[in-house]
Amino acid sequence: MRLAAAGAAVVLLLPEDGLPEVLHWGAHIGDSPEDLEDLERATRPVLATNGVDHGVRVALLPESWTGWTGTPGLSGHRAGASWSPRFRPTRIDVDEHEQGGSVVVQAHDTAAGLRLGLELELLPSGLLRLRGRVTNVGARPYTLDGLRLALPVPTKADEILDLAGRWAKERVPQRAPFVVGSHVREGRHGRTGADAATVLVAGEPGFGFESGETWGVHVAFSGNHVVSAERTFDGRRLLLGGELLLPGEVELAPEESYTGPWIYASHADGLDALAARFHDHLRARPRHPRSPRPVVMNVWEAVYFHHDLDRLKELADLAAEVGVERFVLDDGWFGGRRDDATGLGDWAVSEEVWGDGRFTELVRHVKGLGMEFGLWFEPEMVNPDSDLARRHPEWILQVEGRLPVEARHQQVLDLSHPGAYEHVLSSVVAVVREHGVDFVKWDHNRDLVDAGSTRTGRAGVHEQTLAAYRLIDEIRARCPGLEIESCSSGGARVDLEILERTDRVWASDCIDAHERQQIQRWTAQLLPPELVGSHVGADRAHTTGRRLDLSFRAATAVFGHFGIEWDLSEAGEGERAELAGWVDYYKQARHLVHTGRVVRRSLEGGDLWLHGAVSPDRTEALYGLTLRERHVTWPAGRVRLPGLDPDATYLVRPSGPAVVRGDDPRTAPPGGRTDCG
Repeated sequence: MRLAAAGAAVVLLLPEDGLPEVLHWGAHIGDSPEDLEDLERATRPVLATNGVDHGVRVALLPESWTGWTGTPGLSGHRAGASWSPRFRPTRIDVDEHEQGGSVVVQAHDTAAGLRLGLELELLPSGLLRLRGRVTNVGARPYTLDGLRLALPVPTKADEILDLAGRWAKERVPQRAPFVVGSHVREGRHGRTGADAATVLVAGEPGFGFESGETWGVHVAFSGNHVVSAERTFDGRRLLLGGELLLPGEVELAPEESYTGPWIYASHADGLDALAARFHDHLRARPRHPRSPRPVVMNVWEAVYFHHDLDRLKELADLAAEVGVERFVLDDGWFGGRRDDATGLGDWAVSEEVWGDGRFTELVRHVKGLGMEFGLWFEPEMVNPDSDLARRHPEWILQVEGRLPVEARHQQVLDLSHPGAYEHVLSSVVAVVREHGVDFVKWDHNRDLVDAGSTRTGRAGVHEQTLAAYRLIDEIRARCPGLEIESCSSGGARVDLEILERTDRVWASDCIDAHERQQIQRWTAQLLPPELVGSHVGADRAHTTGRRLDLSFRAATAVFGHFGIEWDLSEAGEGERAELAGWVDYYKQARHLVHTGRVVRRSLEGGDLWLHGAVSPDRTEALYGLTLRERHVTWPAGRVRLPGLDPDATYLVRPSGPAVVRGDDPRTAPPGGRTDCG
């Protein structure tokens, strides 16, 4: 059977006695019975040298019984038995329509006492997604070690690309040949990770933003996960992904089920088109933010933990003066939290700093200036030096007999514990409701190391991740209209599942615009600009010490969800006026940036970068050109502006707040207007 949408297609073989196999995942192909029969014949497995005596088919969930010696899709056992299941379909439901469709397969292995469910869906964007579910129908517990699903790629996919990184240096691209063996990227941080692969891409050698056939997969999960590119001795090439389960983490009681995360897969010519499928999918969601993304002012780098009402009111006045629409108070407003070693988990407004109604006065002052009020929380963490930890040490994730090594003077609160969950839920909701909080910066600042449950003694990352999802969902249900940002030491929790319940991500704690060019460039491989917080920092970046002109800092921030992270009381009057011009410019440009097609190019040997947004109807576009390094020759060569209609004529002009914008777009030549920042 064949599903097709937006120029992409997937063809499945649905055997009566085996699991579904993907015969084709890629560009649109014919759907006549003759075409599909020809494809089936062309993809029949051949005998491998010194292999088993029949051709080995590799299903969505690869099975060892077939003779497959690569990574199995399901690994687990029942006290050492039932370790190599053979599933046979019991029901197949197919839903085909003009733009995509879905297949749901139910299968059973009676001898192993396991039931399997597989879902595959081709979305209208051309994005493919799949997930699996395993149920223990035996009389004894079943220990699940892993559930990974696989998609084949052709032999022309001879190169792989994914992303690495660290704190304040997220989204660093790395390439490698698709050699025999497995290129495995494991995330063991208990969160997505600053070094996450994000999207693992296989493609034709030399593929780039504009061209080269590519196939990419993303594991939509915010805890431990694994994604891999595997090439076996018989020439098969697969992309696999799933949750990475710790030893004994999931043990299924009789009739208990485990559902794996969605694996998203995109095919296209070029990395820009590959990313566009993710962007189109996200923008089509009912809960995707559609109101203009407000200009944000976060005061962390302005005041850090030194909260003072008069000081913050002054910053609010200056923020309103330059056009800020959302004012965010960061860490340090609660309990005994005067530094990063104390108070985390005591989610009540500090009487020491904010008593006598001063906190309410700040909120009223901010809202009186016409701005929304935002507040920082780190709900999943706790300082050992806090009232909460002293009252409930059993609420801290730990291996029996010892606490995990501290990170940032904090431990992890076990949200799977009903008491801990209720404490965080009620505390956050109370503060949000009492003070009319419009926006929460939700942080997650440490890895989950030795994260064991005091209730069960088992590893607890899986349960913790699902509990965090439930917590965010419940807070949003109780606080309608609340927006939430996913922050995790910057960009360490960026994935499609956390985006199902948050409105943007903080891409990095590094606000250095030179570094941000790369961070934002590659975050765009998964997320569109409106979901990526991008702020203007001080002239001297706090994380790197680099000094950059305001025009460069602001022009970088325009291609995201624009904000400010700068002590404006230290800025001169002229700087604030220039910043106000950039804020106004962002407000004019945000609709185009936040709905347009993202385009990227690497020119002059990588020294000159282009990025931009092209409107859906291709009548206008906005581009940024960045000279990342001094090129060996100068001037640079002529630059072609990508994404435009080749049959249209465009007016091309410089863009930015310093440029007089006297032209009426209605009088532009046929085709539209193109601005270059």
